[in-house]
Amino acid sequence: MKSEPAPPPSAPAVQVRGLVKRYGGRTAVDGLDLCMEAGAVTAVLGPNGAGKTTTIETCEGYRRPDDGTVRVLGLDPLKDAARLRPRIGVMLQSGGVYSGARAEEMLRHMAKLHAHPLDVDALIERLGLGSCGRTAYRRLSGGQQQRLALAMAVVGRPELVFLDEPTAGLDPQARRSTWDLVRELRADGVSVVLTTHFMDEAEELADDVAIIDAGRLIAHGSPETLCRGGAENTLRFTGRPNLDLGSLLKALPDGTEAAELTSGTYRITGQVDPQLLATVTSWCAQNGVMPSGISVERHTLEDVFLELTGKELRA
Repeated sequence: MKSEPAPPPSAPAVQVRGLVKRYGGRTAVDGLDLCMEAGAVTAVLGPNGAGKTTTIETCEGYRRPDDGTVRVLGLDPLKDAARLRPRIGVMLQSGGVYSGARAEEMLRHMAKLHAHPLDVDALIERLGLGSCGRTAYRRLSGGQQQRLALAMAVVGRPELVFLDEPTAGLDPQARRSTWDLVRELRADGVSVVLTTHFMDEAEELADDVAIIDAGRLIAHGSPETLCRGGAENTLRFTGRPNLDLGSLLKALPDGTEAAELTSGTYRITGQVDPQLLATVTSWCAQNGVMPSGISVERHTLEDVFLELTGKELRA
């Protein structure tokens, strides 16, 4: 069977249609459809056992689907592996490095496998690997292993890079440096597929977020869209104790809730918008209430994730 031609630049970086993967009697991925746009950072999130790792490993060519199709840069990860591998970078959470190899030695070896690699010395300095360059992989700390794995994934100037938990075990400074590198990859037109257990990381870096649960896609969109369309927002303010919240609720839209959390501290939950804020302050004025400390709390990606899956995202 002939390999498919490379797609035009506007084609998706990854296209998954009807993906099914079973392990014995258990279905890990159940008819999943997913599109990851070229030149964007797509975060794939899901609770443990949701099928996200199986999905990503199938896209990387490490697993064979039982049904459905997967195209990465327009190619089949299995049939077109020889053509695809030079164009992608894969950062594994563990493994993929000889335990006795020195960090710098392994990175330079990886660079030689590519026609136009990044400057290895600059990459070593950028990711803070200089102090451990002559250290055997097995003797590196967890954070150092993560940084080396990231360097090996990007040194070949890939068109698409899969990053699996890229900041796990990193200190705050190294974490920020990794975020900056991901942003630079995107700015250079590189497509990034990111799996992470840090919701703030996904919210900060991702153009699109795909949430998978029970082997199916349950939400897909930008962090802003998901947060706006998921859990409701909260308005908080302080006033005198024991306000007549029943009277306040009559002035507010249906579905809005109000509660006095502690004496004189109030929470309004609903679709918080300028009109609702104006209604609350108008009601306060009409009832001789001087509100203070008014704040609107935007729901985070973690709030939406918990609402959709009912589970915490754990490493």
